[in-house]
Amino acid sequence: MAHNGRESALRGGRVFAVVNCSQLVTLAAADRPRVGAEMRELAIIHDGAMLIRDGEIEAVGTRSHIEALLTNDARIIDAGGRVVTPGFVDAHTHLVFAGNRADEFEMRCSGITYQEIARQGGGIRSTVRRTRAATESELLATAQKHALWFLRGGTTTIEAKSGYGLTVETEMKILRVVRQTQETTPLRCVPTFLGAHEVPDEFVGRTGKYVELVIHEMLPMVALHKLANFCDVFCEPHIFNQDSAGNILLAARRLGFGLRIHGDQFSCSGGAMLAARLGAATADHLEHTDTASIAALAAANVQPVLLPGSVYSIGSRQYPPARAMIEAGLAVVLATDFNPGSSPIASMPVVMSLACTQMKMTPAEALTAATINAAWSLNLAGQVGSLERGKSADFVVHEASDYREIPYFLGTQRPAMVFAEGERVA
Repeated sequence: MAHNGRESALRGGRVFAVVNCSQLVTLAAADRPRVGAEMRELAIIHDGAMLIRDGEIEAVGTRSHIEALLTNDARIIDAGGRVVTPGFVDAHTHLVFAGNRADEFEMRCSGITYQEIARQGGGIRSTVRRTRAATESELLATAQKHALWFLRGGTTTIEAKSGYGLTVETEMKILRVVRQTQETTPLRCVPTFLGAHEVPDEFVGRTGKYVELVIHEMLPMVALHKLANFCDVFCEPHIFNQDSAGNILLAARRLGFGLRIHGDQFSCSGGAMLAARLGAATADHLEHTDTASIAALAAANVQPVLLPGSVYSIGSRQYPPARAMIEAGLAVVLATDFNPGSSPIASMPVVMSLACTQMKMTPAEALTAATINAAWSLNLAGQVGSLERGKSADFVVHEASDYREIPYFLGTQRPAMVFAEGERVA
């Protein structure tokens, strides 16, 4: 994956070693996502080190083992007795949008609910209006700014959804910006088409007609231009019910897209069950998912993507039942749901902290969910999410001596260094 002038630099034979890691958290030796007790197994190497060549990990081991492999041309990066982990993989974001909704934040602080604001014409539709009016270059400048936020927090890979255009032209524009962000920044971006994010103003009362537009015009155009890997749908009774969501996802699968679904966010209304029936890669949100839905997800090997930052940001207390999911054998993923309305959060350490305090996940489970399990959900486990020979040298040197400090110091702990493909990016 090239990022402007980075390709020549990465192929210039650069060799370096990272040494003096108090804990090298590798999350290695897994041929599938971690489940159950495995989510607490981090494969930590104490006093660990890595050898990096041409942007890839060549060797991982103890400091003495790696130092014995070094040649005279190898540069040394001293981690200073800090923790080193894989770069975070954020498997649910809305990277590209215009404007913000700080005004709605103030309204929620005054007691107006997220749903009430949406009914008054705010919410997703307000961002749609701004995003439609923005030029592609304006959207790219904003997305590049957001990319830096992710990188500074230690996130080196994201899934990036469209969904703030809701016309053929604007959805394509957003997905082109995702591609350009991948090409012009060090942030790895996995694009997802979310044309069924909301029913736009011009189709209110005509949801069926909008579904037809998504199926017959938007999806074929996205497929033709190869602008997305996945298709997502917001499945709720008042937005896209199970029938509408199912029809869109089936059409997407026929065109070769992987499937994701926003489900059971505001009600237990069958979103998770639909994800299980269709064998989706993920079911996201799941704040109101019940025991039967969890069992169905487990039977179908669907990965739940949990978004505690969204619950926190809209002032809800209904967090997803993470413990029940882990006990049922689900390969849980954590993500930020970064967006201008319900989760203006780009920090995976903050999300990990919320997962620990509000959903009673352990720090080890949260780190697994924010790295290797998330990579599996994006079909990227062969490239990122763990520190192993042959994988991309995406890693974070944290201002911490123990990995548990990452979620412990809420909003305080920041990475000392962030590397993507062997190049320091933050």
